[in-house]
Amino acid sequence: MAAVSSISNVENLSPQIIRQLTKELHELVTEPPEGIKVQINEEDITDIQAYIDGPAGTPYAGGVFRVKLALGKDFPQAPPKGFFLTRVFHPNVAKNGEICVNTLKKDWRPDLGIKHILLTVKCLLIVPNAESALNEEAGKLLLEHYEDYSQRARMMTEIHAQAPKVPKGCAPESTDGPTAKKHASDKKVAADKKKLMKDKKRTLKRL
Repeated sequence: MAAVSSISNVENLSPQIIRQLTKELHELVTEPPEGIKVQINEEDITDIQAYIDGPAGTPYAGGVFRVKLALGKDFPQAPPKGFFLTRVFHPNVAKNGEICVNTLKKDWRPDLGIKHILLTVKCLLIVPNAESALNEEAGKLLLEHYEDYSQRARMMTEIHAQAPKVPKGCAPESTDGPTAKKHASDKKVAADKKKLMKDKKRTLKRL
């Protein structure tokens, strides 16, 4: 994942761009788009991370996906690079998490802004584009065997995209998360059953 940990570009951006960026990020925090939660790194405003809820009706539903935008020194003339930090099975997401979407390539315009990028990434979870696949296997399955694609994507979502303990968690923690949670809920169910049996026995004794 070396490509993701980019060096801070704050000193390369003009004060005006930093001000604009700070304003937009604070607006995104106070009025977040539906299903998107932005985290601001006060020490490095160019390190933008967001949590995107897997959209309902897709194989990603129920998952929470952590996304990072890395702004280069030419921002906003050049688009940021987008990465999924949460592992995901998707045609337009490479093995290292890099996102391939036209908004971050040939369709980029300096006035698009961070909100537009995050909404585009969310849309990508709803409508994958098999034409520009970075994950060829996912792209092929999407076109030829949708059920298999959907099953794989759902399985990856269940394993890796369960709501993380915000914020600091790397891949190993997120994979433990659901299992640990599952064990905890299993224990609770067992305890509840025991209590129910006790209550039943008590009621029977009374009768």
